[in-house]
Amino acid sequence: MGIFESHAHYDDEAFNDDREEMLKKLPESGIEYVVNVGASCASTKACIALAKEYDYIYAAVGVHPNETAELEEEFIAYMKAQAMTNSKVLAIGEIGLDYYWNEPEPAIQKKWFIRQLDLAIEVDKPVIIHSREAAKDTADILLSDSYKDIRGVIHCYSYSPEMAKSYLDRGFYLGVGGVVTYKNAKKLVETVEMMPLSQLLIETDSPYLSPVPNRGKRNSSLNLPYIVDKIAQLKGVTPQQVIDATCENARRLFKIN
Repeated sequence: MGIFESHAHYDDEAFNDDREEMLKKLPESGIEYVVNVGASCASTKACIALAKEYDYIYAAVGVHPNETAELEEEFIAYMKAQAMTNSKVLAIGEIGLDYYWNEPEPAIQKKWFIRQLDLAIEVDKPVIIHSREAAKDTADILLSDSYKDIRGVIHCYSYSPEMAKSYLDRGFYLGVGGVVTYKNAKKLVETVEMMPLSQLLIETDSPYLSPVPNRGKRNSSLNLPYIVDKIAQLKGVTPQQVIDATCENARRLFKIN
């Protein structure tokens, strides 16, 4: 089984100079699947275009919390149509709350987070959740009875092992990327150590968050082996076991047969 990259942004301008060259390298390097994740109205459309062009690239449609000021019902209708008719659209994301930048205001972020969660239920797709410095509000919404049937992944998981357990108990997956290789990633390391491998997805968030030894440089899925090796070390298993388990997990979550 090849590597399943569960979260990248190859439509990002960081790849404007060599996008085609980079994407062609991925299958040769053992990357079997890539989910390219929408973060704004424009990037959602770009994700759909990339998924159409490359067999191994799939799309998630969604608007990141910091971009929700521009969101309108018309675009929700567009995402709904794509999710229902385009077989390459696997998920609604990335959606959630981000109080680090605090824009737009939390009330607007929450409104559109809830609206996009409702969309995921309407189209029966999993969600890709972004949550930064918004632990309580995210959990209050996502773990409420209203969303007890929703499935998905908490992308770039960054909170405590205790909170991780709340999500794992509800059947969510946790997305783990380059941060797990950082010296200051104590909480994430503890979370990976305690959680079952059967609920873990690997991701890069390319072009962001490159793992050690490439921290600070542009990230790509070619760095996934560093993340795999670190997880294998923490779980006491082989890198291939991590690759196989996370690929199977992602295929199960995103319903790829």
